[in-house]
Amino acid sequence: MDETDRKICDLLQEDGRASSTEIALAVGLSVSAANERVRRLASTGVITGWRATLNPATFGIGLCGFVLIDMRFEGEAEAVAALSAQPEVQELHHISGPHSYLMKLRVRDTAALQTFLTQVVKPLPAVLRTESIITLDTAKETAALPLAGRSE
Repeated sequence: MDETDRKICDLLQEDGRASSTEIALAVGLSVSAANERVRRLASTGVITGWRATLNPATFGIGLCGFVLIDMRFEGEAEAVAALSAQPEVQELHHISGPHSYLMKLRVRDTAALQTFLTQVVKPLPAVLRTESIITLDTAKETAALPLAGRSE
């Protein structure tokens, strides 16, 4: 991956709908060369998908919560698979420290969070305990990777 590929990735992270012409102009390539680079980045797994970023409040799922989960080893893989399959779960990270996992989820409100915890999370045999954190406001949220100025 060279600097041109990084510029293309940065541009696409900022605007996934950028046209081939816009990409080519931004990185100083022909449209066909820019298209070929984007195809290669996608086929090699550098670009893993294309999606729209939606406003959760528009869909009635304005509560963002983080749940620290303590698990026992027995049944952990099954619990991780079950939680990963839930559409409310946006992220699930195996973490270091006193807890086993950090889960980010979006639900309608605190009642929906309680229902999710009592009906989905806590019944899993591997789950020992949970600790929930509710966001009051989000100052920054992004899936963009910090690529600028990086070299291999």
